[in-house]
Amino acid sequence: MAKIGYFLSCEEWGPRELLEQAEMAEAAGFEGLWISDHYHPWNSEQGNSPFVWSVIGGLSRATSLPVTTAVTCPTIRIHPAIIAQAAATSAVMLEGRFVLGVGSGENLNEHVLGDRWPPADVRLKMLEEAVRVMRLLWEGGVKDFHGDYYTVENARLYTLPEEPPPVYVSGFGPKSVRLAGRIGDGYCSTIPDGELVSLFRSSGGGDKPAQAGMKVCWSEEESRARKTAHRIWPNEQLPGELAQELPTPRHFEQASELVTEEMVAAEVPCGPDPELHLRSIRRYIEAGYDEIYVQQIGPEQEGFFRFYETEILPELP
Repeated sequence: MAKIGYFLSCEEWGPRELLEQAEMAEAAGFEGLWISDHYHPWNSEQGNSPFVWSVIGGLSRATSLPVTTAVTCPTIRIHPAIIAQAAATSAVMLEGRFVLGVGSGENLNEHVLGDRWPPADVRLKMLEEAVRVMRLLWEGGVKDFHGDYYTVENARLYTLPEEPPPVYVSGFGPKSVRLAGRIGDGYCSTIPDGELVSLFRSSGGGDKPAQAGMKVCWSEEESRARKTAHRIWPNEQLPGELAQELPTPRHFEQASELVTEEMVAAEVPCGPDPELHLRSIRRYIEAGYDEIYVQQIGPEQEGFFRFYETEILPELP
């Protein structure tokens, strides 16, 4: 039986709104939370980017749901030793209901300190080493590490959970999915592709959890939902590696001028038809994901949660 959670968008909402949505999600019957970790939104229409670790602290008091970062990049903008501390504290505050989702990142967020943006193969090597650093520190005690990319000297995390946080690794292509299978405690993605899930499992993932995130736009009028989804999230339909390579929201806005409303509506369930939403969720279930996290695009959050509580969640296995 797949678990259905809610996807909190730090690109689209401020911290107070995110906490309110988490409370509404739990009341509506969602079973977990994803939360994005960005320095910039993808475009100015989204318009937010609160510090995810502060929001997670608030979530620990606002809800009893488990929380997964989707996803944190522990390689360039923030050193993995600092992410290890943040994740350990989050796991303590959430009483073990925390998963650290990690990925190799996007230039959009990671270039802000002037660091060079490495090629994809290097980014994956950095991610693998970063996970080694974090797990070392979660063992407790004073640790030293001298790797190809990171150095840790005389470092000790004094606030630790009873068990280390699970690390789920994001992957969208064969190399990153194989890495997820080899080093991850689970896998996360946004693509309803059964071949990727199978590759994760055959690369060492076995029966470990596979999570996926998806977007919808509920409204009482389909036309309004389509316009909202196209206005706020056209970047979702950009092809190839643009999401990893473009450096600023303005660049994403320029590229998104090529994305039409029809292109967005073809991929994002828009409007009040339950079958559209159920069909999209079932694509992820059929692909083999164990957990699916749904994000509502736009301001009609209360209507979305009522709709999912009454029309969608009761229809899912």
